[in-house]
Amino acid sequence: MSSLLFYDPLCQQPYDTRTLREQAMGGTEATLVRVADALDAWVIQHNRTEDWQRYRRPQRLPGIACVIVNRDSRALPLVREYYPQARVYLWLHDRFRPGSRRARWLAATAPLLREMAVTAVCVSDWQRGGVEATLRDIGAAAEVRALTIYNPVDDALTPDATPVDENTLVFFSSPNKGLAFALDAFGELKRAMPQLRLLVGNPGYKAVDAAPRAGIEFLGALPQARMHAVVRGALCTFFPNFLIPETFGLVFAESHALGTPVLTHDCGAAPEIVADPQQLLPLGVACRLYEGAVGRLPLSWRRAPARLAAAAGLFDAYVERIHAWRDGARPRVAADPRFRLSVVAASWRALLGLAP
Repeated sequence: MSSLLFYDPLCQQPYDTRTLREQAMGGTEATLVRVADALDAWVIQHNRTEDWQRYRRPQRLPGIACVIVNRDSRALPLVREYYPQARVYLWLHDRFRPGSRRARWLAATAPLLREMAVTAVCVSDWQRGGVEATLRDIGAAAEVRALTIYNPVDDALTPDATPVDENTLVFFSSPNKGLAFALDAFGELKRAMPQLRLLVGNPGYKAVDAAPRAGIEFLGALPQARMHAVVRGALCTFFPNFLIPETFGLVFAESHALGTPVLTHDCGAAPEIVADPQQLLPLGVACRLYEGAVGRLPLSWRRAPARLAAAAGLFDAYVERIHAWRDGARPRVAADPRFRLSVVAASWRALLGLAP
């Protein structure tokens, strides 16, 4: 019986290995399933009502030596009550800045963080910088160690014989991660290259305005295998997101493992994970000013401002890069060994003192 438990106090709905195979999933939940399954660990979710194999409803499990709390330190009192002898780790997936909402969660539990000598596991060095700044700000840096273990990509995820369609771009992420801006930019790409189309997928936990737009196909919430099949055949993953900078960016790592380059901005963890200047565009002030002006507008109301912004050259860099990639300069990409599930699982085993 495993001595390792992952506890998720924040998920919107229960999930397990079957969910990963059969349904769309958010990156955090998919990552937890892959790591927990690789380590043969128990998983408890706060809103689960039925047990399935190692995925359990809230309960006390015997013999637990290590508890990994997913995302929310406010679960620490319950963990201490149920597992007072266990070593506790806090797995952080979100962006942290001193004074932010997530930072206030940490601040509210600072005494317990110190008392339990919790270890904070971050998903990138970029994210860890914000976590460490927050720990210093709340006076917990001396007792709480922060370290980085990257999110995993399945070792079996590789390119196949799928032909690449130079006219297809894909956007697969939650719509609040810059989808509206991506659609505005794609409108200019479409005017410059009328053959282009954009396929839009969604993990399913946030609604999206799927009103018809020229060249854009909303695929809805796809299981991972179907999503990967679409990405394999695309010219690139088009992800000009800067509104919610990626703390890791599973979309980047999985796209590369499938042989598909990414076009994104050099913000958040993107430079660390993508690690290729050809796939990173500088994030200028103009992008932020534009989004600040139109960000609250419905998608259909953004078209006129987008045309004005296009006339001012806001989207020129995307047009130039896609033109070049269609003309033969498309980057060659491959899986990054840092993110292989076998490598990531070994890092977790080393941290937790588990046998290889």
